[in-house]
Amino acid sequence: MAFYLVTGGAGFIGSHMAEALRRRGDRVRVADSLITGSRGNLSHVEGVEFLEGDLADHAFARQAVEGVEYVLHQAAIPSVPRSVDDPLTSNRANIDATLSLLVAARDAGVRRVVYAGSSSAYGNAAVLPKREDMPTAPLSPYALQKLVGEQYMQMFTELYGLSTVTIRYFNVFGPRQDPSSAYSGVISLFIRYLVDGNAPTIHGDGEQTRDFTYVTNVVEGALRASQAGPEASGQVINVATGTRISLNHLFQTLKVITGADVEPTYAPSRAGDVRDSLADISRARLMLGYEPTVDLETGLRETVAWYASTRHSA
Repeated sequence: MAFYLVTGGAGFIGSHMAEALRRRGDRVRVADSLITGSRGNLSHVEGVEFLEGDLADHAFARQAVEGVEYVLHQAAIPSVPRSVDDPLTSNRANIDATLSLLVAARDAGVRRVVYAGSSSAYGNAAVLPKREDMPTAPLSPYALQKLVGEQYMQMFTELYGLSTVTIRYFNVFGPRQDPSSAYSGVISLFIRYLVDGNAPTIHGDGEQTRDFTYVTNVVEGALRASQAGPEASGQVINVATGTRISLNHLFQTLKVITGADVEPTYAPSRAGDVRDSLADISRARLMLGYEPTVDLETGLRETVAWYASTRHSA
């Protein structure tokens, strides 16, 4: 039984990680500021130690890592539009807190930190699929902040010998992703509108593509990264499905699943949005033994079912 700290563990992805760790019998501590997370996301998970605080506060970061063996660093404000609107707040959450956590983890002798990177670091690279050795070109404060975070990870591995692995996420979706915010992921927003019989808005022409990744796949990749051999230390690794779909096609698929009879409206593209995204997952296969186990349509049906159940019970 290992001892894990999940930062941002009351959030969408972090709560799934805490749940998976407890299911396999590991000891779990969650540290979360509850700015975007919710204690309710962990209400069904027994045996989780919960600490509320801001990891940018170094005293709290030291408290959070005390005694733990592995850190799954999910804490962030994960929104391109929000970072464009308020870069100072997102910088504190995405960079200051990350550096504070790394220093604390180094000093506490943590065995490995697994960092939630972002495919937004690639920007609008014309070459697809996106490989980890490609140049980065962030288009938003969020993308830049996540890139700086992964560079800090690699620096701490090189300078201090702290083992780190960065997992670059590609458009993660699934149950417990908050659909009520204007900054939510496109899938949760589409589902929210379609289940209610309303027409969602697509920014741009809808032909932009994404490698949408169901949350179970991301959790599997991150847990594998925490236990991977020393060759994974200091690496940046894509975890996704290696497939892509346009937003127009996504909308039509969700229409069928939900039975909605509406069409989207279209609005201008948003600043900082990437046109196309598709992951090369060869490195994840080689270093982590990773394979996506949940395909897009299965994940969409699970997410729609979750949202419908929470809506009806509200």
